[in-house]
Amino acid sequence: MSCTRGSLAVLAVCVLLVAGPAGCGSSAERERVGRASPAPVGRLLEDRDDEGRPYREVGQEGAPGVGIEVQPGAADGWDVRLTLRNFRFSPAGAAGVAAGRGLAHLYVDGRLVARLRAPGYRLPARLVPRGTHQVTARLYADDGTVWVVDGEPVESTADITASEPGPGTAPSANARRKARARATTRSPAGGRGSPDRAGRAS
Repeated sequence: MSCTRGSLAVLAVCVLLVAGPAGCGSSAERERVGRASPAPVGRLLEDRDDEGRPYREVGQEGAPGVGIEVQPGAADGWDVRLTLRNFRFSPAGAAGVAAGRGLAHLYVDGRLVARLRAPGYRLPARLVPRGTHQVTARLYADDGTVWVVDGEPVESTADITASEPGPGTAPSANARRKARARATTRSPAGGRGSPDRAGRAS
């Protein structure tokens, strides 16, 4: 009788041990699934950018978009402001999944000058010497791929002209409006240029 009781006790302990981890495993699995990253979107193309990053094409409906505006800063440098559509910036160290988010690369005349995770940026004057330049913002996914629509990278470009400022001069509102009208754009969101530092439209 005591032997039977002992066997039942051991059996009960075994059942509890087996059931315990299974229950914990199910809870952990549910928690893991709840934190799962979204599936990547679009399709990879054979084309790559100048840095060798592959293109990721998405359809026009709901596609990411970016616009750029560049204006002379109050003191030195240039104020860059991006406007985004169907896209959000990811924090540094975000999981490398292409799902409508990521960062923007900022180029001056095709040269990478910054990687942005916020819509505002102060472009140092030393990166924009005297003359006319193109400032481009291009969108990248968290996995490093380039967002592409109809085979073209999602980007926007503004033409700016830097000249030697005269003492006490500042760009006028009229010059700013003229410059915006002549800006170039390569993105559905649009891009706007800026006047030069002497107040003349580029």
